[in-house]
Amino acid sequence: MSPSSETAREGSRLVIVESPAKAKTIKGYLGPGYVVEASVGHIRDLPNGAAEVPAAYEGQSWARLGVNVEADFEPIYVVNADKKQQVAKLKKLLKDADELFLATDEDREGEAIAWHLQEVLQPKVPVRRMVFHEITKDAIQSAVANPRELNQRLVDAQETRRILDRLYGYEVSPVLWKKVGPKLSAGRVQSVATRLVVERERERRAFRSASYWDVLGTFDTGRAGDATDPRTVNARLVNLDGKRVATGRDFGSDGQLKGRDVLHVDEAGARALAAALESAQFAVRAVERKPYRRSPYAPFRTTTLQQEASRKLGFGAKATMQVAQKLYENGFITYMRTDSTTLSDTAVAAARAQVRELYGAEYLPDAPRSYAGKVKNAQEAHEAIRPSGDRFRTPAETGLTGDQFRLYELIWMRTVASQMKDAIGQSVTVRIGGTAAEAPGLPGRDAEFTASGKIITFHGFLKAYVEGSDDPEAELDDRERRLPMVEEGDALTATELTPEGHATKPPARYTEASLIKELEEREIGRPSTYASIIGTILDRGYVFKKGTALVPSFIAFAVVGLLENHFGRLVDYDFTAKMEDDLDRIARGETESVPWLRRFYFGEDAPAGGAQAGDHLEGLKDLVTDLGAIDAREVNSFPVGDGIVLRVGRFGPYVERDDKRADVPVDLPPDELTVEKAEELLNKPSGDFVLGTDPATGHLIVAKDGRYGPYVTEVLPEPETAASTAESATPEPAAPEGGTGTGAAKKTTAKKTPAKKTAKKAAAKGPKPRTASLFKSMALDTVTLEDALRLFSLPRVVGVDPASGEEITAQNGRYGPYLKKGTDSRSLTTEDQLFTVTLDEALAIYAEEKRRGRAAAKPPLKELGEDPVSGKPVVVKDGRFGPYVTDGETNATLRAADSVEEITPERGYELLAEKRAKGPAPKKRAAAKKAPAKKAPAKKTAATKKAPAKKAT
Repeated sequence: MSPSSETAREGSRLVIVESPAKAKTIKGYLGPGYVVEASVGHIRDLPNGAAEVPAAYEGQSWARLGVNVEADFEPIYVVNADKKQQVAKLKKLLKDADELFLATDEDREGEAIAWHLQEVLQPKVPVRRMVFHEITKDAIQSAVANPRELNQRLVDAQETRRILDRLYGYEVSPVLWKKVGPKLSAGRVQSVATRLVVERERERRAFRSASYWDVLGTFDTGRAGDATDPRTVNARLVNLDGKRVATGRDFGSDGQLKGRDVLHVDEAGARALAAALESAQFAVRAVERKPYRRSPYAPFRTTTLQQEASRKLGFGAKATMQVAQKLYENGFITYMRTDSTTLSDTAVAAARAQVRELYGAEYLPDAPRSYAGKVKNAQEAHEAIRPSGDRFRTPAETGLTGDQFRLYELIWMRTVASQMKDAIGQSVTVRIGGTAAEAPGLPGRDAEFTASGKIITFHGFLKAYVEGSDDPEAELDDRERRLPMVEEGDALTATELTPEGHATKPPARYTEASLIKELEEREIGRPSTYASIIGTILDRGYVFKKGTALVPSFIAFAVVGLLENHFGRLVDYDFTAKMEDDLDRIARGETESVPWLRRFYFGEDAPAGGAQAGDHLEGLKDLVTDLGAIDAREVNSFPVGDGIVLRVGRFGPYVERDDKRADVPVDLPPDELTVEKAEELLNKPSGDFVLGTDPATGHLIVAKDGRYGPYVTEVLPEPETAASTAESATPEPAAPEGGTGTGAAKKTTAKKTPAKKTAKKAAAKGPKPRTASLFKSMALDTVTLEDALRLFSLPRVVGVDPASGEEITAQNGRYGPYLKKGTDSRSLTTEDQLFTVTLDEALAIYAEEKRRGRAAAKPPLKELGEDPVSGKPVVVKDGRFGPYVTDGETNATLRAADSVEEITPERGYELLAEKRAKGPAPKKRAAAKKAPAKKAPAKKTAATKKAPAKKAT
């Protein structure tokens, strides 16, 4: 019996999901009699700040945490301010319902949302938990017909995680505010993720490159070749006199050889050897053939989808999840937050049917393939991410476009390929040898070269899908390298012998894809949270992007250093993974949450009778209580060399030597801050440039580098009142030592006294100094007093329009020089025209027909290639608000860490993908004008206390 016919007999049902899009799709499958409404995510949470703490708890020592640590870690829940209206709507709908279905996602987070809905709505009708992992008609109707009860174990597991993260964040973050800087945050997983990025940058800073050489030879078989049997083969020198020639992997990060069993060839040796081998006779010494077999990749789970979308589509983790969320809510794919790689029998049948239909029976294995999960403690009770339904729609059948089409296609190809046959072929290794003529300076005479090849005789699943790689130089699985068909003893002729130099490279920085892979391999955090974790460390300024690479900021170095030295276990990789194990044990009912939280927070010993989960924990409360041992100056200082120290200050990083300081660009990668770079910054002109005295006013004129660029200004004498009263106030230090003002040597900062406030008011009433931005053609260290006085003369009166009597002025604006007459503005072509344009020239400009709309398009600053989503050319342009990338349809502004010179095509595609994922900006509504209300006399009323929100027992 269908849900709609049941409803007609039994009454109405209210179904609550998380998102409006999901509600709209499900409503179409349930029909009349069902009301489907969205909670729009979580409706309540722990208080977000003191203002949200219920009045009944104000004054309690633990109230700021939102968790009563003195009463078994009882959480205080409050309805989010922006959800009160939605909650009221849900309550109203519930009054008319005969049954309530809670249809939130089937994971910890979804179960928690369902529990909170039940607690807040307090339904008096039967409550059912409706679960599904794909939004199709059959799945939704089956979920209605087969509801279950709330899983309290999942709810408790999510609540324990939420409490743990609140205690960690709210107790450790204030330490960062006091010792490093304001608005910083610490988190159980985000701090460890930041540490990984910082450690990789430390490795890069400590890295010393090594140079090594070899010889690349081109050898000719002497017979006619074709596509299947090439005539020549390229082989590289691997052995000399039986000793292996050193390659990059033989050198350590210090640039020295790790062992003595290899031969280090230098440039001179390589060139001498290449010359001595020109007359040598070469022959094939060995041919080794092995069968090649490659099995399909498992279907996507959350992390592998994020990694592949990054490699193939240029999507960030956040953009991937946003697009996947839309695909799920609109019924195109199964649930996208999953640890599972398994497919249901229905999905396997659908995939196998498409293999037979699209590729033929010869690509279909005899038995269905199954994939075991690799994720420890996998808790998401879902399938792998796959196309929804019992028949997969091909990408062309979906009607999707843009990013959604591309991501669906990726998921569809991977799923179908997972049920195809192996790729098979043959790998071949050929060894070629020859003896060099005697010559001085040879590192050896008997030279052996090696070439490797691969032939794929049956492509199998590679016909449908080939996995990408984080290493841009890695060879993908479907690439063939055909070698000539040679046998041992065949003579070859060296047609070219080229000495080649190489240098070892520092370890590559993490990308979003490789950081996600690292976190998962270390079993840190949950895969479903990685996108938000990466988003957090980017938003907090701990990490910025250079291309697709994640680069730590100097403030991240300070934060990680503090945590490592004083809260070492909290950012220890093994410790964090053990915490994840403990939380999963709580979810399985093997450990109780309150004793575990008590040990984590108070550091209580495990009960007698054996080790318990959590017995490795130390007390967080004691760790954050005694901060006297933390020297803020030391935390924020990093030696560069030659007496130069980098410090992280309240207003950004700077380098210092003796009494000389220089700001460090916030987007400078730490591994590029060498002694030479620091010297350059210290020697760069900085501070105020005194240009001279204005002969007309006697005021000093200076040039400065300001927040919005270089400018000139005049120094006005302080008014007598301000000068005399200000002397009685102690000045506040301009830049606290170490950037924090909380070093070992305690400093005091004077509070604002009434006298100081009076001085400020008096100064505010006085005349303001003349200020003017430098032209683009001017520089701080070359601008003159004459230039400054000319800039002060702007805007310049050009004359009066005889026809209208209106004054025409020449002005320098945000978007360049222009003329202004009343409300009519006209652009000038150069900045010099501001001083030279005459009234006749101005009238001639105004006599021209005014251009409507946009000015002529500027040529692009850089071309990046064809966008993988839109297929249109992507270029970098200069816009009103700075450079941006565009494909003609979507525009995305370059970030602070991006530059026109260094931006890569992949980074450009990623910025466009993120912009598309956000969707169009919402249109602003014009606020309705209200009639002014009459003010009633103010009455004193007693503060109304809110009743505390309670947790259900």
